[in-house]
Amino acid sequence: MDRLSDLEQPKLRLFREAMGLAPFRERFAQAMIALRGQEDVPPSKFGLSSLRQLRPSHAIPLWRGRFVVPRRAIVMNLFNHRQTPIESGWSVLKTQAEDFRGRDLTYDSHNGTDFAIPVGTPVLAAASGEIVHVVSEFNRGGLKIFIDHGEGLMTTSAHLARSLVQVGQIVARGEVVALSGYSGLDSLVTFPFGMPHVHFNTWLDGKPVDPFPSPENASLWRAGELPEPTPTDEVPEPFVPSVYAEPAVAELLAGCRTRTAREELERIQPLAKRAARAIVESNYYPTRFTNRPNPYVQAHPRTRRLDLPFHTAAFDGVVFVDEPWIGK
Repeated sequence: MDRLSDLEQPKLRLFREAMGLAPFRERFAQAMIALRGQEDVPPSKFGLSSLRQLRPSHAIPLWRGRFVVPRRAIVMNLFNHRQTPIESGWSVLKTQAEDFRGRDLTYDSHNGTDFAIPVGTPVLAAASGEIVHVVSEFNRGGLKIFIDHGEGLMTTSAHLARSLVQVGQIVARGEVVALSGYSGLDSLVTFPFGMPHVHFNTWLDGKPVDPFPSPENASLWRAGELPEPTPTDEVPEPFVPSVYAEPAVAELLAGCRTRTAREELERIQPLAKRAARAIVESNYYPTRFTNRPNPYVQAHPRTRRLDLPFHTAAFDGVVFVDEPWIGK
C-alpha cells in the first residue's frame, strides 16, 4: 500500500493545519519561548548534531501522504535512557543518547517515541481512556492530545494536525482521536526535510517512561516487544479513571516555582482535572517544578496495555529507521 487507500484520505491545509501555523501571532510568540526562553524555562538547545534527524528521502513522501515502507510506521526516535539534566533545558542535540536496544536512535532530551507516518493519518487511542487535555503550543510539540487510561497511565500524541475529540470525552481503544501532521516549531525549521511524525509519550505515575521493554522493565505494548494496531474484532474494555491523592497533588503544585502557572493550576476543579493538568505541565515544563511526587493514591506496575495508535486497515506494525534495509 503506497497511500492510505484503505481509509479516507483527509484533506489538510499544509501550513495552517499540518504545520500548525495559525494564529500566526500566537505561534510566533510561542516560538520565541523555545528560542529565547521564558520564566523558569531555558531556551532550547540545537546544533549540527540535530541535523542527523533529517532524512529527505523519507520525509518528502510522508509529506505527500505516502508510505516509505508499506503498512509500517517508521520509528525515528526512541526514549533516551541517558537524558541530559532537566535543569539544562530541552536539548535536541545528540551528546549522550541510548535507546532501549543500546543504540543511539534518540537525542538528549527525548522522552517519547516518534512514529513517522504519512501526513493526514488517523491517530487512535492506544487504550480506552478519557481525554483530559487538548492544547496547541508551537514551542512544545504543536497540537497535543492527552489521554488518561486509568491506573496511573497517561499517553500523549503530539505534532497533530487536527483534533477530533473534546476534553472529558471517553474514547475506546482504537477510536480515532486526531489526524496527524507535523505541527510545531520543529516542522517549520526542518521543512521539507524533517520527517512528519507523531511524538508519543507514555507517563506512568506522572513520570515519562519508555513503553519498550528492557531487562529491568516489562513492555507496555500489549503485543510484546513491538507495538501492533488494535485488532478489528476487539471487544471494548471498560475505562476506570485514575484516582489521585489530594495531598500529593498539592505537594506537586507547591513545587511549581512559576507563580502564574501555579495559581492557574490551583484554580482548576475538580481534583482529577487539576491533577491531570499538573502532570501535563510538570512534564512539558519540568524546569518550573522543584518536586514531582507521584500524584496518585498508589504506585502502579508496568503492564501490557497499549497498542500502536494507528489503524489496522493501513498499518501492520513498525520498523526502525536505523535498520539497514529501510528505504532500499
